[in-house]
Amino acid sequence: MSDQADTEQRIRRILDLIRPAVQSDGGDVEFVELTPDGTVRIRLHGACVGCPSSSITLQIGIERNLREHVPEVSRVESVN
Repeated sequence: MSDQADTEQRIRRILDLIRPAVQSDGGDVEFVELTPDGTVRIRLHGACVGCPSSSITLQIGIERNLREHVPEVSRVESVN
């Protein structure tokens, strides 16, 4: 397995652990891509779209967890 594929697999594993909390509020999170500079792009779904708390969820919940468990991640951004 390549380093990129291994990193993406670890990202997906962390997102799977976070997903139930996001789903309990009526939303969901989808992994889109990992860029060469370490940016994880995700897509928010359901209640997360347009929710005022989604930026906090993104930064505190998702980005903090990903950066803590997957050191290759430099930042997380949401895409449409």
